[in-house]
Amino acid sequence: STMKFSLAALLTVSVSANPFAPQTANTAHTRHVSNLLRKAKAIRSLNEADEYAVDISGYSVKFQKCQFVKSYDDDLAENDNEFGTVLGTTRFAIFRLCPGTDECESCSENYGEYIIDLESYLEFSTEYFAEYQNEMCETCNQWCEYEQQQYEYAQNGYQQQQQNGGERRLNDQEQMPEDLNCNKCVQECAKIENMEDNGFVDATQFLACEKIYDDGDNNGLAYYAAPVCAQEGAKIKIGVFSDELCQEYEQGLNVEDYLDQDENGNGKQLSHALLKMTYENTCISCKEQDDQDQQNQYNGNNDAQDADQVVDFCENLYDAAAKCEYVHGFDGGYFQANGNGAYYNQIAQEDVVCGFIKSLKAGTYDETGEINISGASFSFAAGSNTTSGQKIALAFFILGTVGLAVYAAMLHSKLTRGATAITPASGALA
Repeated sequence: STMKFSLAALLTVSVSANPFAPQTANTAHTRHVSNLLRKAKAIRSLNEADEYAVDISGYSVKFQKCQFVKSYDDDLAENDNEFGTVLGTTRFAIFRLCPGTDECESCSENYGEYIIDLESYLEFSTEYFAEYQNEMCETCNQWCEYEQQQYEYAQNGYQQQQQNGGERRLNDQEQMPEDLNCNKCVQECAKIENMEDNGFVDATQFLACEKIYDDGDNNGLAYYAAPVCAQEGAKIKIGVFSDELCQEYEQGLNVEDYLDQDENGNGKQLSHALLKMTYENTCISCKEQDDQDQQNQYNGNNDAQDADQVVDFCENLYDAAAKCEYVHGFDGGYFQANGNGAYYNQIAQEDVVCGFIKSLKAGTYDETGEINISGASFSFAAGSNTTSGQKIALAFFILGTVGLAVYAAMLHSKLTRGATAITPASGALA
């Protein structure tokens, strides 16, 4: 099956019933879009034997934006007494597949743009970079004799260091990977290995909603930690929430104030080193490294045993994301493979996905997911803008609302003046 939500009909119904649907997050339409994007899976042909495989080995992943969106939530509405709101927060990450395997700077044409739920994006990317770190430290330990070098420095002092060119000694310099810097990697790997002993907690421990504080009383004060968007979506950090679903973001609170203390009573701090790799200057080649390349470069989560040439990280992201490809000139996507109509659903959804991505990037919502009234270009649902008809309808409804308010005030005044009392004894009208 392809993406399992047929949004075209929903879009038609919601727009025709409400001319302002493209301008608000709190609509059924937005909820269905969110569900579509959150549950998007890899596209599959109706006939598995004729399955079309998109080759993304010639592309690189580049993070674009993190964004929260608040919209009506059925589950919250059914339990509004418990949660106190009917608006749920959905978290998204936008990324691109840029042509080329060594740079992402020129990603202005022939690329694909995608949106995925933030939790999945962070799960895939932190797994990739954690494996990258492991491989880097294994390579570092293999070629850089750190303990021996420290001993030689202690015995021979500065003179020995100068003789070694200021670099840590290598097992075999001729076979050392070209991008390996012993001085740098030894320091980085030591920080990773001794993170907990140095009073740090890895920020990636809070990718899901995790409780960080409880005052111990039933129904008492409790706080939770989860990822939030920062600097207009350019960064991802860990924030504090006041509910177990991590819906109510407490912007004034710092997660480090609620972390456990060490044995000396000192508060622990968050290490953002791994988390930062998921969004800062990302340009991750999707092409698997061959044997020769692996001798010169470590590539996290490489799966060269597969039949394809694409690393697992890129495969997982691409399969799970909703896709906007055709309008950007992406080569080899499902649009080009739709000759027999096998991917009609993907084609039908693409305009909706592209419009939703455009809306998020235009600043329609602030960092907390609320509609950004000032400075936002409200464009939504296949990029539709406010039409003249919608403006006329808006004026009509504003005038109608004012008229109803005046009428309600008049009616209330009449009812108040002409109110009758009910006698306690008989219940008859006095």
